[in-house]
Formats: sequence, C-alpha cells, structure tokens
Amino acid sequence: MNRAMAAALGIGAAGAACVSWGFAEAHAFTTRRVTVPVLAPGCVPVRVLHVSDLHLRLGQRDKIEWVRSLAREQPDLMVVTGDNLAHAEAVPAVADAFAGLLAVPGLFVFGSNDYYAPHLKNPFGYFTGPSTAHREPVRLPTEKLRALLVNAGWRDLNNARTRLDIGGLVVTAVGMDDPHIGRDRMPPPERGERAHVRLGVVHAPYRRALHRLAADGVDLILAGHTHGGQVCVPGYGALVTNCDLDRRRVKGLSTWSGDGTGPDDTWLHVSAGAGTSPYAPVRFACRPEATLLTLTPARERMGGRFRGAVSGRIS
Repeated sequence: MNRAMAAALGIGAAGAACVSWGFAEAHAFTTRRVTVPVLAPGCVPVRVLHVSDLHLRLGQRDKIEWVRSLAREQPDLMVVTGDNLAHAEAVPAVADAFAGLLAVPGLFVFGSNDYYAPHLKNPFGYFTGPSTAHREPVRLPTEKLRALLVNAGWRDLNNARTRLDIGGLVVTAVGMDDPHIGRDRMPPPERGERAHVRLGVVHAPYRRALHRLAADGVDLILAGHTHGGQVCVPGYGALVTNCDLDRRRVKGLSTWSGDGTGPDDTWLHVSAGAGTSPYAPVRFACRPEATLLTLTPARERMGGRFRGAVSGRIS
C-alpha cells in the first residue's frame, strides 16, 4: 500500500469515527448548573430550568425520558425558548416529555420549528449567514402546542409581558416571538411594575432582540436557537451561530449591553439546546443540554444592576 492510499484510508477512518461520535453525542444529554448573582440582597434564591430546541419527533424515547427526569431538579420556574417540534404529530411527545414539569410555573416563546417543519439544508450554507425558510414550508400544529402549554398554566410570552409570584419573589417577564423568521415585536411597556427580578425571553438571540430586551431593563435574557454551534472544534469552539450573535456568546452565560455601545450589564444565557434537525442528527463537542440556573443575591452593584461572581458545572 503506497503512502497516498494509506493517508486516504486514514482520513476516511477518522471521518467515519467523527461521524459515529457525532451520532452518539447527540444522545448524550446533559444538565448544566449555573449560578447567576442577579437578585437584590436578602432575596431567596430561585431555581430556573431553561429548556430549548427539543426538536421532538416520533420515536425519540431517550430524549423524552431525559426531559421527564428533569422534574427531579424541582425547579421553581420553567423557561422554554422554542423549537419544540420536528414533526407534525409530535405534540403528544412534547406533552409526554413535560409531563412532570407542567405543574411548575412556566414561561415560553416559540421558534421557527414550532410553526414550520424542518427541511433539508446544505450545511455549508450556515457559513454564509443564518438559515432561511423553505419556499413552501410545511405548517406544524402550533395552536395545539400553545393550548397544551397555556392550559397547564404556562405564560405565553410571544410578544407579550407577564408577572408571576414565585415563593414571594415577584418576577416580571417580557418576551418576543422568533426573530429568525421576523415575528419579533416588542410589547408595549407597562408603567409602574415593580419586581425582584426581570426576565427577557426570546428564541433566536439576534442582536436587535437582545438590544431591545436589555434596553427594557431586564436583568437576565434567556434564548436558544444556536444549538451551541452543534458541530464545534475542540479548543476553538463553535464555527457558526445561525444568527448575528458572536461566537463567544453562542452558548452558556455571558453579558450584554442595553444599546450595543455601553457596558455589558445584562446577563445573557443561551442554551445549546437538546435536539437537532432530523436532517442533521449529529453533535460534536457540543452535548445536548438543559440548564438549571440558580438566581442568587449579588454582592455589589455595578452599572445600575447587582453583580457578583458566576459559577457553573455540569452533571
């Protein structure tokens, strides 16, 4: 065997191993734990479970069972940032997955794959910019999904505001429908609202959406959509974000400024999500995840908000 053939075989074997690992990693579900020092001194900590991008379709029993197991975390609040569906008959699968969590107070927004079914795309197209909708999209049962969540008592934050009492802690939240398909609209302001913590919720973390939420005065923004890059390079990270967010904020906890020019003084958590498109069912160096964020009192005030150290770990 000459060197060229040996090298070709070696490259082929390495490629096959990477693909095999990618299929396996797509099922390596992870719960991340992050502490966010965002509350005023004296407040009792609040546990927020952030779930995003399930992309559920028929037969995904392992994913459903993993989501069901998250009820053991006993969160005080659920936040779901969209893309729950990947099939027109998957609403019962969402109900099954969230069965133990629907009794928990919840907030939700939708992503494009709560409205339209995924379709085959050229993966190299992501390097030229965010993905685009299919010319003839297949509609999903959006209203059945909405009814499932609303009937359980969860608050629909698609271009809306709400207010909750979580164990004596007043939480206000503002959300927008998916910017990725141009459905985002900032709801009218509410005067005189007072809260211990203000949340902003959106599916796709486009810069225009983050600016508007931060300028609204929220303390923490929660988003999904990016899949954490989905296919990452160890030691380098994500190659793409599928929106105009920079790569360093593609997943996990970071900060954002109110108008894009001032100091970063708003917490931002982007979930890497728990699913994939059925046409690209792999992940590499980017495990599927949900995140338990524990909101705690901060130690000092900076830039008009309480700040402190951030910690995080994976279980």
